[in-house]
Amino acid sequence: MWTVGGIYFSFSDIDEIHGDHQRKPGGMALESNLELVSPAEVMTQLPGTAMITSLKLIDILGTPHYQITYHASDDHAAHGSGHDQGQAAARTQLAVAASGELRPALSEEEATELARQSFVDSVGVARVEYITQENMTGHHEYRGSALPAWAVTMEHPTQTTVYVAAEQGVVTKFRNDKWRVFDFLWMLHTMDYQGRDNFGNLLLRVFSIAGIVTILSGFALFFVSNGASRKNKVRPHDRRRPVIG
Repeated sequence: MWTVGGIYFSFSDIDEIHGDHQRKPGGMALESNLELVSPAEVMTQLPGTAMITSLKLIDILGTPHYQITYHASDDHAAHGSGHDQGQAAARTQLAVAASGELRPALSEEEATELARQSFVDSVGVARVEYITQENMTGHHEYRGSALPAWAVTMEHPTQTTVYVAAEQGVVTKFRNDKWRVFDFLWMLHTMDYQGRDNFGNLLLRVFSIAGIVTILSGFALFFVSNGASRKNKVRPHDRRRPVIG
């Protein structure tokens, strides 16, 4: 299965695996005379303990928004423990850039429309689901990305699901059938049947060592058996003619 997976990996277009060909090209273009409030006005509305780590201007369905990522230490004080003590929980806040008004996370309707606009083909929507944690039933394919998120599955032969981060207001991932085959073979390759990305798991280490031992023993067996066969072989000049009569 390692070999089969390697063949699939080497013959696959990684851009198609990632769904890049299904993402509509182009991005947000803003006019130079656009009137926006100062980001400082928005940041004054955040909690007093907020530490800003990122500030972006993004487009959500044709409307410019500020996307502010910050750390709120008071949130962590209530939920954190262990070696994470003293660190802050990361949050993302959206605000209408024209007015500075804070707004909630994307609704189902907004996320669905954003997914439709980002998809290259004009297709319908098969279903929409709201996910709040990784490895939820049917959505193990959405890993290492912002949560909560909307999973918008398109009515398309590739069964593509477009994931939209609700609090960030952006499309994060495309997942299609080619990616799912890739992910299944990747799971067999790494032998991490839960997270799929842990190369340091014990099972993989044991099988890797066993594989090396098997290869070395195969070479050893070849040379030993080949040497024994040469010793047992009767050379032509050592043969004696049979005595007749």
